Amino acid sequence: MARWRRIARRIRVPLGFAAAGVYLWRLLHATPVPLAILASLALVLPGLWLRGYAAGYVKKNQELTQTGPYAYTRNPLYLGSILIAAGFAVALTSVVFALLLAAGFVLIYVPVIAGEEEFLRKTFSDYAAYCQRVPRLLPRIFPTGETSDAPRSSEGTFSFALYRRHREYRSALGAAVLYASLLASLLGHLHLLHR
Repeated sequence: MARWRRIARRIRVPLGFAAAGVYLWRLLHATPVPLAILASLALVLPGLWLRGYAAGYVKKNQELTQTGPYAYTRNPLYLGSILIAAGFAVALTSVVFALLLAAGFVLIYVPVIAGEEEFLRKTFSDYAAYCQRVPRLLPRIFPTGETSDAPRSSEGTFSFALYRRHREYRSALGAAVLYASLLASLLGHLHLLHR
């Protein structure tokens, strides 16, 4: 299992690009549904916001981030990715693509999260207490259960410098490219219908 965790960690980003390639290929053979594209925004936009918000708080390997979105879920970046992927699956209206994405997330992100948790548990003495307060993936509605020595969700501030350092803007650019492709495909199909 430890070997697969290392492999999953290395291939998760390239697999994201591969999934985008499959998405674009599938889009060439699909008829876009305007309502599905609009509905996808209800998942993609919150996912992009959550990833961007989390990137502005996390100081990887330097401290155990427990503020901002990390007061609600221990993995806001992965949750944001799941929302984005689910949104694009909705836009494509493909059950097969949605199932492939879900399987990919289970095969890749479950071991990656487990590996990261193992590292954090060894590195930060307060990680176990943090795990007791904050769920792994599905967020709390309120950051309840905080102890007197735990950081409050209002402590810490968003850092645009961290956002830039983590290059989180690439998620927004990738989403923009996929939406541009969806709109181009939709306009192409509409043009063919009116000929």
